Parts: sequence; structure tokens; C-alpha cells
Amino acid sequence: MTARAVGLLLGHTADLLFGDPRKFHPVAGFGHLATATERWLYSDSRSRGIAYAAILIGGSTAAATFADRRTRRPFASVLLTATATWAALGGRSLDREARSVYGFLDTGDLDRARRRLTHLVGRETASLSADEVARAVIESVAENTGDAVVASHVWGALAGVPGLVAHRAANTLDAMVGHHNARYERFGWAAARFDDLIGIPGSRLASILTVAAAPDRRGALTAWRRDAPRHPSPNAGAVEASFAGALGIRLGGLNTYYGNRTEHRAPMGDGRPPSAADIPPTVRVARNVGVVACLASVSVCLLRAPIAQRRRRRTP
Repeated sequence: MTARAVGLLLGHTADLLFGDPRKFHPVAGFGHLATATERWLYSDSRSRGIAYAAILIGGSTAAATFADRRTRRPFASVLLTATATWAALGGRSLDREARSVYGFLDTGDLDRARRRLTHLVGRETASLSADEVARAVIESVAENTGDAVVASHVWGALAGVPGLVAHRAANTLDAMVGHHNARYERFGWAAARFDDLIGIPGSRLASILTVAAAPDRRGALTAWRRDAPRHPSPNAGAVEASFAGALGIRLGGLNTYYGNRTEHRAPMGDGRPPSAADIPPTVRVARNVGVVACLASVSVCLLRAPIAQRRRRRTP
């Protein structure tokens, strides 16, 4: 447990300092494998989608479990956990992309802001106004703080390297096939539902930490409790609503996705519509939430360490 705590802390530090690598990212490699598996297994059916998710999530988790159990020395265990944590987290990259969009908006370059926004969201961006671009950034930062930072720490603290890998695999598959469109409505169902399930602890903790870190704590708590159930995602809604209340803005509205699918998201928060000036405060709240989530996961591991040691002594 102590090695796990140190590994989680080092992995979070590596993400803050370096972010995602430009080449040879493990998650990108998993994505290539998922694409190849989809070509082989795809059919417009839930049963094929269940098999697809089980093979990829189960296989990657089994490999992580094998590697974790074969790692005997504390230093090697710390290194493995730190590497898995760094690969699973996305806080620095999220920060970088949000600030890049903000920089373009701040200089009035709306076209480049729209193009850069595609690194953060899957919605159509070509016709968005500057304020709509800002809303998309804030919603993405909020959602991915829960998904790509807090949830990873939760599963890292609870289950170590296998937990980190299982969560990141599920989250990656959801991003790839968990869409409401003709191709993936049935095939992507299992991946999307499993990601919803495994994301529940992280999204709730992210909302709690957002309330704690909020400039307006009462507003964050009120928006979370009142508005989260209106969101189509059980996890994104909780974090987006708490961010909206924390920052005193109103999120939600009409989203158009590629393929001309539209969704009208219910309002979240009581404040004014967001603008580009709200992106830096959003990034600061997200960073603070991530740091506290890291410290919480480390604390859980350290508190569990004496319990694990006593259990090992009792094992004949």
C-alpha cells in the first residue's frame, strides 16, 4: 500500500510536469488495438459489443494484474504504479488544450479556437460563437476532471495498477464507440454502460471536491443537487453542474454532433452564460480538484497499509 501511495503521487507529479507524450502513449496503443478488434468483431448488435468490451477491458486488466503480481520489489512496484498513473491521467493535457483555446479566443482568432476545440470535444465546432466555444471548453474540462483525473485516482487507490488500467480502458472505449448514432447505438452500448458504472465513484468525489474548492460553495452544492439529474450522463452531469455553480455561470444548451445529431442540454447553474474569461478560473478549479484527489488517494493507501500488513501476518 505504501508503494502504491508513492506511485500515485509520482504519477500525478509526472502528469503535472510533462502531460501526455506526443508519441508512443500507451492509451494510443490501446486505441489502435481497439480499432483492429472492432474491424474483426463489429456487428450491429449488443452481444458483439459486450464481447468487444469484455475482450479489451478484461484482457488489459488481466495483463495489468499479471504485471502487478509479478512485481515483487518495492521500487519496481512504485515505478509500475507511477507509470500506470501517469498514463491514465489527463489533467495536464486537459489544462493545455483549454488554455490554447482560451489564447485564441483572447486574441480574437475564433476560427483557430474552433479548430483547437476539436481536441477537447466531439461536437461540431465550425459554427460556434466565441461564448459557445467557451461553454464547450468549460463543460469538457469539468467532465474530464471527473473522468480523466479523479476517477483514475479513485481506482488507483482501491485496486492499484489493475484498477487504473481497467478504468482507462473503459473510458477509452466509451470515447471510441459509446455514441448515439447508427453505427454504435447497439455495438457501443456495453462499453458506454460499463464506463458509466465504473465512473460513478470518481464523479461523485469530483463533485464533492469541486464544492470544497469552489469560489461559491453554496452555489456549487445547490447546482449539483438540483441540476445533475437533468443531464443525460449520470456522471458528467454531477461534475458539470457543480462546476457551473462553483463559477457562478450557466452551462447547458444546444449541442450539435457530427452527423447532424443534436441534443438540448438542460441548464446547469443559475448564473450568466459563460465567456472566454471563465476558462482560466475553470482550469484553476480543475487543477485544485486534481491535487486534492491525488492527496486523498495517497491518504487512503497509507491508511490501508497497516491493515494490509496485519492481514499478511495472519496468512499462514
